[in-house]
Amino acid sequence: MYRLKIVTPVKVFYDDEVNSITAPGKLGYLGALTGHAPIITTLQPGLLTVRNHLDTISEMAVSGGFLEISNNVATILADSVEYLSEIDLERAQAAIKRSRDRIKGLYTNEETDQDRSAKSLARALNRVNLASRLKN
Repeated sequence: MYRLKIVTPVKVFYDDEVNSITAPGKLGYLGALTGHAPIITTLQPGLLTVRNHLDTISEMAVSGGFLEISNNVATILADSVEYLSEIDLERAQAAIKRSRDRIKGLYTNEETDQDRSAKSLARALNRVNLASRLKN
């Protein structure tokens, strides 16, 4: 077992002993067990799977961020993370529409940051895809 701490700008989202995690790295999903070699890597929006010390599996939507593993402690710093069961599908679908409209330039009275809109779209698509998977 090792310690996993997931931190967002708002709060410590998760802090517990775990047996394993699977995280969406920039180059693909990566798994980590006890004794994993030290690593620092970026994460992309995707599914974060955690198997805690009781062998209970939790699935979470992570917006991206960073993962550091060292001395049997894993730390994830993410803009946002939520359990799949708590995703508000309607809100996520509305965020997709807003992001796409911003990218297309439909909001003429505000300056649109294309990079920020693209990242927002990726987060919203991730939330919808993962929530839909849970319902199926």
